Amino acid sequence: MKILIGALVTGVLLAATPTAARAATSFTVALDGSGNYTTIQAAVAASSSGGVITIKAGTYQGQVQIPASKSGITLQGATGTSGDVIITGNKPQSTAGTAGSATVYNLAPNSTIKGLTMQNTYGAGSQALALYAAGDRQVYRNVQLKGYQDTFLVWGGTGSSQIRAYVYKSYISGVTDFIYGNGAVVIDSTTIESTNINSSNNGYITAAATDDSNPYGFLITRSVLKSSAAAQTVALGRCWHAGNAADAIGQVLVRDSTLGAHIRQAGAWQDMGGFSWRTCRFNEYNNTGSGVTNGTGDRPQMSAATAANYTSQKYLAGADGWNPVQ
Repeated sequence: MKILIGALVTGVLLAATPTAARAATSFTVALDGSGNYTTIQAAVAASSSGGVITIKAGTYQGQVQIPASKSGITLQGATGTSGDVIITGNKPQSTAGTAGSATVYNLAPNSTIKGLTMQNTYGAGSQALALYAAGDRQVYRNVQLKGYQDTFLVWGGTGSSQIRAYVYKSYISGVTDFIYGNGAVVIDSTTIESTNINSSNNGYITAAATDDSNPYGFLITRSVLKSSAAAQTVALGRCWHAGNAADAIGQVLVRDSTLGAHIRQAGAWQDMGGFSWRTCRFNEYNNTGSGVTNGTGDRPQMSAATAANYTSQKYLAGADGWNPVQ
């Protein structure tokens, strides 16, 4: 009887072990040593899929890379105030490569990052990413993304492959093509600030390279586009044919948002790399503010009937019906 009981107990323990191993982990990061780790990267390495990493207030130097194997991971600032937790870097693409320049390089699908700041302080002269989103179904809530050129990249690889990202109640700043890529991206209820660098040209907000087989690229909705720059010195975007690919027919819609006077009237959408902006799919719908069109011919307006099919939910649904929209 003792042998049978022992075998039963052993069997239960063996059966429970895989479940325990699969359990999501929770870690705290703190610079002062009061958490489980002093660096975010160490906590990411230790975390399981679905793990939760809470980051105490402070400024954390260097790149954070979240591998694809960490599906469902969450990084969150401990205070809920995005300015309290800053992940910062200053590497340029010119020396580190695109991925190497990214302060946060997130390949994990189904991941969430909230309540913190990601920034690249390199400045002018090179691409220098604050965030490279490279996994499907990523959510960014109450974050700040700060950079100069190419602040925020959403990239799913070449061809028709496309990843999805949802940015909600956040802040994004930069000058040159600072929201770019080929993903399906919804930027919702967010402040987008163009940095003031001179009196005549303060850059381009978007550079979409949406594959022509994908109906949805970038949606900016319920947001505020602002700047201290002079009136009519910022373009809404330009047409990026990544690698000179003829099928990179960017798609951008700015709708239900407030546009400041810094937005250009003529030239709100611009050519790039020898490709006309008219080869891309650029539109506005139902915007307000002093930066809305005054009737120039190069500010395409989407009809209400068409706009009904260009909602946040439709941009992100994909084949699996994903709907993180709030």
